[in-house]
Amino acid sequence: MTLCLALALAAFIGLSLGLLGSGGSIITLPVLVYVARIPAQQAVGMSLVIVGGTCSLGALLNMLRGDFNLRAASLFSLSGMAGAFVGAKFTHLVSESMLLLGFGWLMLVAGMQMLRNGAITMPSHPCGPSRCLAAGVVVGVLTGFLGVGGGFLVLPALVLFAGLDMKPAIGTSLAVIAVNCLSGLIGQLRYVNFDWPLTLAFLALSIVGMVSGTALANCLPSMLLRRGFASCVVLLGIALIARNMY
Repeated sequence: MTLCLALALAAFIGLSLGLLGSGGSIITLPVLVYVARIPAQQAVGMSLVIVGGTCSLGALLNMLRGDFNLRAASLFSLSGMAGAFVGAKFTHLVSESMLLLGFGWLMLVAGMQMLRNGAITMPSHPCGPSRCLAAGVVVGVLTGFLGVGGGFLVLPALVLFAGLDMKPAIGTSLAVIAVNCLSGLIGQLRYVNFDWPLTLAFLALSIVGMVSGTALANCLPSMLLRRGFASCVVLLGIALIARNMY
């Protein structure tokens, strides 16, 4: 029963990524750990496969629609790959409770930031190499360490540092997440093996959600979607902190 619920949530992960260009990856790790009962260190690598594969398809769909910026994607991806590879080295140096506690605090901060800035409309600067590369490194380290795609950080960074509008930022964000996940996965495979059949089942359902989310992206108010998801992120972050504080 719990496995069926976990697989159903995998479709929701893809749906969120398709709608927002971020978000789904931040709940993948808790779903794998608390619903599918996967050990946290193993779940990090599985999360990278699921999120990375789903985002690869989403980036391609957005690229075909013209909602994509190659320059920004390249700068963020190059620095993000290096950061993700380094971050992956530290996952296995901390306990499971500390890993999940840190993840919970990150979710809480990210969710509160999304609630304060439900629609990112600040005018921003062109995609300067130094700003984009620095932001990409920070996001990449978090990707490799926590097994998250970093979209909740990549998306606002693309708007504020690369000067992209929301629609191309979503497509570009998915591409950056996919590359970061690949680099993080390479680092993780050196330390742990995981259940490939279960991982691929999660990936398949997440892709179904991605296709649906991409189709719905232009039909629903982005402000409402972002605030609703941010509220869920905050609540889940609080739950993780409370569960792993002691």
